[in-house]
Amino acid sequence: MARTMAGNPITKFRTFLFDGVLSLERHEYVAVAWSFAYFFCVLSSYYVIRPVREMMAVVSGPETIPFLFMGTFVISLATVPVFGWIASRYPRRVFLPWIYLFFASNVLLFWAVFSFAVDQGKDYVWLGRIFFVWISVFNLFVVSVFWSFMADIYTREQGRRLFGVITAGGSIGALLGGAATSLLVTSIGFQNLFPISAALLLLAVFCIAKLRRWVAAEHDDDDADTAASNKPLGGNPFSGITHAFSSKYFGGIVISHVIASLLGTALYMFTAKLVEVEIPNPDEQTQFFSNINNATNALALIGQLLIVKHVVKRFGIGVSLSLLPVASIAGFALLAVDPVLGVVAIVTVVRRALGFGFGKPTSDMLYSVVTPEQKYKTKNFIDMAVYRGSDVIGTWSVKLMWGLGISGISIAMLPFAVVWTMVTLWLGRDYRRRAKLLRSSGVT
Repeated sequence: MARTMAGNPITKFRTFLFDGVLSLERHEYVAVAWSFAYFFCVLSSYYVIRPVREMMAVVSGPETIPFLFMGTFVISLATVPVFGWIASRYPRRVFLPWIYLFFASNVLLFWAVFSFAVDQGKDYVWLGRIFFVWISVFNLFVVSVFWSFMADIYTREQGRRLFGVITAGGSIGALLGGAATSLLVTSIGFQNLFPISAALLLLAVFCIAKLRRWVAAEHDDDDADTAASNKPLGGNPFSGITHAFSSKYFGGIVISHVIASLLGTALYMFTAKLVEVEIPNPDEQTQFFSNINNATNALALIGQLLIVKHVVKRFGIGVSLSLLPVASIAGFALLAVDPVLGVVAIVTVVRRALGFGFGKPTSDMLYSVVTPEQKYKTKNFIDMAVYRGSDVIGTWSVKLMWGLGISGISIAMLPFAVVWTMVTLWLGRDYRRRAKLLRSSGVT
């Protein structure tokens, strides 16, 4: 009988796919499936209503966009101590689902208000500006909490193998969420996309419950320091901020975020300017951006599912993190010589694919060697306030340099990309040092 099962083609294929290609172990199947579904729901929820944000930016007026980013930064900064206070006083198994329930209720509230405004033919410019800021905070917050949870429930070794696969769940969710919006919005109206987004967030809460049960079963002998614990994280509500600026390790992560945002903002502004000049037709502009998104997501999926875990295993986290800044050096050097739309598009696709395929899953692995409090509070501060603050810095910095032209700005970006490369390699070395210390103390 055992021989028959071993020879079963379905069993062979499952073993080849899960054990061989995806590097999963049998006891991880259930957890990875729920983690995959969880991230799928989170990013699907966001991408269903993300186009509404872009439309609201147009309604608000392009000249207001820098101020909308500034508003987003201020609100992001304000949420950090609030989240720190919640995490200090409530156990993870309590506050994790309530965060998603809170945002789901927000989505339904926006649905009600937008529906009223549309039905009554009322102006919703200011409502749209509030929504723009809210969704920009919502996206970073729910994703940051997700990855804090992942770093909490998986070991360092598991993270190196599994985070790429789990990230692919989010990429697929983003693709399908965006596709659903494209198919439905003209027939049901933008305001009726909100209940779909809320429903996906509720499904994410269900996934959290399933993962908590898995954690409790995996650590049934001692769950005192796991996501199933009844113990709050403790500490100061502002400790996420203090940790970020008192540690060289977190300082390196902050510098990486700031430089990545600066370079990404430069490319974003290059693209907007060149598209405006070279592709005047709105439908063709939409097609251009869609092609960039499709190419990016396709390449990122390949990296997430098949490549990143092997790069991390063979060369280490530092090398995996450095792929994006190294590609940025090559890309901006090329733009300095040939600043045309085709080159901007290629550089954008390569950078974003490396960011989603390698940079994001690898950077989240960095939090597997810090304390539970730092996984939630410090990561939340960096992913929220630092990220949005970097957007503001990047936007205004590139705007001030605009007189240099694309070639001049590209040359100015090169030293930042070189520094970024050095920082990522240092982060990889410090990660190994921290992991070694944890192993020597008996922590897996």
